[in-house]
This record gives sequence, structure tokens and C-alpha cells, in this order.
Amino acid sequence: MSEKILIVDDQFGIRVLLNEILQKEGYEIYQASNGQQALEITKAHTPDLVLLDMKIPGMDGLEIFREMKKIEPNIRVIIMTAYGELEMIEASNKLGALAHFAKPFDINEIRDAVKKYIGITPSY
Repeated sequence: MSEKILIVDDQFGIRVLLNEILQKEGYEIYQASNGQQALEITKAHTPDLVLLDMKIPGMDGLEIFREMKKIEPNIRVIIMTAYGELEMIEASNKLGALAHFAKPFDINEIRDAVKKYIGITPSY
């Protein structure tokens, strides 16, 4: 059984790029363009890892992360942000984010982080 990854980003191009790269690695990919979709997918499929953008219209990444933790307390999340917003990064770290990447990110670094964190149980 392949590991499940949820990509949460309002930018279609980023979702498609990450989907293509990670599917080639053998992962089962789910995509959400907003918080509601992300939470529905989390409830239905319990992803092994989430790539979560912080700046999403409506429900921002921190809200999504908090709600995901209510559904799955040990959810593993890697944060992506186009903004170097220290407060959001610090808040996501307190919630247990495994890593964060600033956009534009190096796709190889994301792929390596996914490989590194997909099988690790968070220690929070």
C-alpha cells in the first residue's frame, strides 16, 4: 500500500507540479484547493503527510492545521508559504509542523523532505 499525501494549495499550478513529482515517487496523492476540501479529505482518507500552504483564501493554513489535528492528532504536516511570515511559521512549529519551505521552493528539497518525513511519527 502506498503512502497517502494531501497537497493543500489554492494555486492550481503548484498542486499539479507537486502531484506529478510525488506520483512518480509512488505516493497516492490527494489535492485540496481550500480548507473545507482539505478537512473532508483528511476525514475520509487519513493522509500520511500533508503539504500545506499557509496563505489560502477563507480558512488560512494555521486554521486548517488546527482543524486537521482535531481529526487526526498525529497528522504530519510540511508547511509551504510564499511569505516569510515568521509568526505563521512559529505558530505552525508549535502545532508540530515537521518542516517549512518558502515559495518558490526547490522541488528536489520538497521531494527529499517528503521521503524523510513520510514514515516518521511526530514527537509532540
